[in-house]
Amino acid sequence: MMQEISLSARIQRSAISTIKSLWGILPILIAVLLIAALIVQIIPQIMKSGLFGSSALVDTLLAALIGSISTAQPIVSYIFGGELVKAGVNLMAVTALIVTWVTVGIVPFPAEAASLGTRFALWRNIWAFVAALIVSVLTVGVINVI
Repeated sequence: MMQEISLSARIQRSAISTIKSLWGILPILIAVLLIAALIVQIIPQIMKSGLFGSSALVDTLLAALIGSISTAQPIVSYIFGGELVKAGVNLMAVTALIVTWVTVGIVPFPAEAASLGTRFALWRNIWAFVAALIVSVLTVGVINVI
């Protein structure tokens, strides 16, 4: 009987802790939803402006640069990439955008340089950018083989 009471108390504490955690991440979830809604509206404008569509190489480099300077939750890059694919942007470019978004950090570079050293941060970002381009080429190559 005593064990049931303590189990009930633990369940209640866990439920309260879960609710507090959800309440804490609610602003992030709302921000992701708002950004996703904004992205869905922006993609047609990007396509009309002719930013993408010149060539696979130019599109891939441009997308990699955009991904490198973008800073948000990685889930936003997946939504953005999905909308770009729907709009007809080259898959290699979209892959480069997503990979650089997650691995290259131009915006947080000063903080990274301060904590890890400028030389290390610079080389890490350069190699992450190069690796993102390689990954995008390999991804499209593998998909075409399959």
